[in-house]
Amino acid sequence: MKADAQEGEPRSTFQSGESLVVLPASASTKPVARNSAAKMKILTEEITSQLRQRKLDQSLLQFQNYTGYQLNLSTGTRHVNEVTGNCRLSWYDSLMRNPLTTPAESEAFTRYLFESLKNENGGLDRTMAMARSKMDVPLKTKAGIPFDRESDDPLAFVSAVLERVQQSHSESLAPLTPAELSQLSRELYPLLVSQNDVGYTLANRGRGRKICDMLEKMDRGAIHDAAEVMMPLSDKDFLERLKRIPDDTRVRVAGVSGTVVKRIDTPSGSIVIGGRGPNTYDLDAMSDVNVVIDLGGNDVYREGTVSLDRPVLITLDLDGNDSYVGSKPGIQGAAILGISMLVDLAGNDRYQAKDMAQASCLGGAGILVDHSGDDRYSGFRRVQGQAFAGIGLLLDRDGNDQYHGAMWTQGMGCPLGFGMLADMDGRDHYYTGGHFICSYADDEDNPTPGYEGWGQGVGAGLRSVASGGIGVMLDGGGDDIYEFDYLSHGGGYWLGLGFARDFGGNDQRVGATVKSFSGGRRGEPSFQRFGMGFGCHYAAGFCFDDEGNDTYNGTIMGLGHAWDASIGLLSDFSGDDQYRSNGKTTQGNGSQAGLGILFDYDGDDRYRNHSQGYASSSISYHEMPHCGGNFSFLIDHGGTDGYGSRVRNNSISRRGSNGGFLIDRFSPEVKAKPQTTSNTNTRRRTATTNTTQRNSSRR
Repeated sequence: MKADAQEGEPRSTFQSGESLVVLPASASTKPVARNSAAKMKILTEEITSQLRQRKLDQSLLQFQNYTGYQLNLSTGTRHVNEVTGNCRLSWYDSLMRNPLTTPAESEAFTRYLFESLKNENGGLDRTMAMARSKMDVPLKTKAGIPFDRESDDPLAFVSAVLERVQQSHSESLAPLTPAELSQLSRELYPLLVSQNDVGYTLANRGRGRKICDMLEKMDRGAIHDAAEVMMPLSDKDFLERLKRIPDDTRVRVAGVSGTVVKRIDTPSGSIVIGGRGPNTYDLDAMSDVNVVIDLGGNDVYREGTVSLDRPVLITLDLDGNDSYVGSKPGIQGAAILGISMLVDLAGNDRYQAKDMAQASCLGGAGILVDHSGDDRYSGFRRVQGQAFAGIGLLLDRDGNDQYHGAMWTQGMGCPLGFGMLADMDGRDHYYTGGHFICSYADDEDNPTPGYEGWGQGVGAGLRSVASGGIGVMLDGGGDDIYEFDYLSHGGGYWLGLGFARDFGGNDQRVGATVKSFSGGRRGEPSFQRFGMGFGCHYAAGFCFDDEGNDTYNGTIMGLGHAWDASIGLLSDFSGDDQYRSNGKTTQGNGSQAGLGILFDYDGDDRYRNHSQGYASSSISYHEMPHCGGNFSFLIDHGGTDGYGSRVRNNSISRRGSNGGFLIDRFSPEVKAKPQTTSNTNTRRRTATTNTTQRNSSRR
C-alpha cells in the first residue's frame, strides 16, 4: 500500500493492483454515521409494509416461529443432527427469534462499539462492558484501580494492575480440575489449530466437543475482569506519563540485549524497563518477567508465549519502529489459557507470526493496541482479533495498515469467543485466505473452487462441536481494500453472529483473494462463496458501509444472503456503489428458509447480473409451509440506478416466487413519478457458475 499517498491522489493498491479497480481518494477520512438509525427504521418499515401488501406477514411469522422451534430442539445438552446446544449465547438466540428488529439492533451495536473506541482514554472500558452484555458474562463487580495521572507513581499502578490480573486469571481457572487443566494445556493448540485445514469443523470432532465442555466451565467473568483491569494501561495519557520515567540507571537482565533501566520484582511477577535506545527482547528467555516497558528506540521482540507456564504477559512499547517476530503459538498479545496485552504507542511496526497470535486467545484474553504508524500484521491461523472461549481484541488507531492471514482471522468469534479487529483510520488493506483449499471442492452436487477464508467480522461455530461466538470488524475511515475467500466479511455460520462495518472512504471489497497467501499466483480459480452480509446454517451476518463510492464483488451466495434458517444483511448508507456477482443467490437473497436483504440508501448505483432480490420457491432443507418460505429483498432508496435484471427505477417488482422483492424508490428530495409494480419472474438467464440449489451444500 502506498503509505505516503496524499488526499486527492488516486487510490493505490497493494501487491495486486493490476486486478483491482483504482478509485480516486475520498475527500475526507473522517468517519460519520449519519442518520443510520433512521435509515434502518426505513428499512424495517419497508419490509413490514411490503410483506403485508403481499399477505406474507404471517409467512414471516411462521419463519420466525419455526426458527425458534428448531433452536428449542437443540438447547442445553440436546442436539438435532449436527446442531448442538453447548456454548450458545442468549443474544444470538434473541436476534434469531426476532428477524425484523435484528438489522436495526445490529446497526446500533456496531455504531456504539465504534463510538466507544474513539475515546483514546477510557473508551475500551465501554467496549468491554458491551462485550460482557453480549457474551452472557455477569456485570463487573470489582472496582477498577484508581490512578491520578499527575501525582501517582505509574510503576506502582502497573504493579497493582499485574497483581489484580494474576488474581483474576487464577479465578478464571478455578472451576477446572488439575487433570482438566493439564489436558487443555496439551490439546488446545493441536485440536483447535494445527490439525485443521478447513474452517467449518474440527478434524477430531469428538475430542473437540469434550474440550468445549471444559472451556464452558471456566469463569468467564474473571477473564473479563482481567482484561478490563488492564485497559487503563493502553490509555494514551497513561502511556505519555510512562514516557517521563528517567533512564539514567543501568541493570542487566537475561534475555535482553541493549539498555535496561530498571527491574522491579514483585510478588506477582517482575517488571523490566528498557531504555530509549534499540533493544532486543528474547521474551521466552525471560520467563520470570510479566511486564516489559520500553521507553523508545527501534526494538525487536522475539516470541513471548503466554500459556499456563507464564499465564500473564504485558508489553508496553512507547516509541520506535519495532519488530515483533516469532513462530510459536500464543505471542504478540495472544494467549492460550492466559492473559496477554501488547500496547505500542508510536512507530511503523511489523508483527510477524504463525498461528495463535496478534490479539488471539484460546481460553483467556488477548489484547493488542497500536496507537499510530503504518503497521503490518502477518499471521497464519487464528490471528488478528480471534477469540475462542475468551476475548481477542486488536485495536489500531491510526496509519495505513496491512493485515494478512490465512484462516480464522481479523475479527473472528469462535465458540464462547468475542473476537474483534477495529482499525480507526487510514487506508488499510485486509487479506484473509489464499492457502487452504476450500471444503466445497468435493461437494458431490455443487462443487466450487477456491480457498478457505473465515475472517473479517465472522462469528462461527463448529459443526457437531459447538455453537458460534461473536466476530466484529470495524474500519473507521480511509479508502480500504478487502480481499477475502470463502465464508468471510460480515457473516455468521453455525449459530454464530458476525459483523463488518466501514464508516468512511471509497472501499473495494474485492472478494476472492487476488494472489495466493504467499504472494504468488493463485492455484485455484477466482471464486468466492458466502461473503458480505451472510448467514449460513442458523446464523446471522451483517455488513454495513456508511460513506463512499464502494464496490462489492462476489461470486455466489453473498451480498446480503441467507442460507438455511438464517439472516443476512448488506447495507450501504450512501455513495455511488457497484454490486458485482455471478450467481443468482446474491444481492438480497434468502434460500432454504432464509431472510436475505440488500439495502442501499442514496446514490447512483449499479447492480450487475440478474439476481437482485430473487427468491426461489424451492426448499429442500425444511418442510413447507411450516418453515415460512424464502424471503429476498433488494431495497434501493435514492439515485438513478441500473439493474442487470432490467427492472425500472421507482418500481416494485416481484422477483421469482412471492417472497422476492426488488424495491426501488427515488429519494425524498426528488419529485417521484407514480410508482409502478411489476412481475419480473421471467426466464432465468444462464449464469456463469453452477448455482443449482439442492440438498447438498450443507457445509
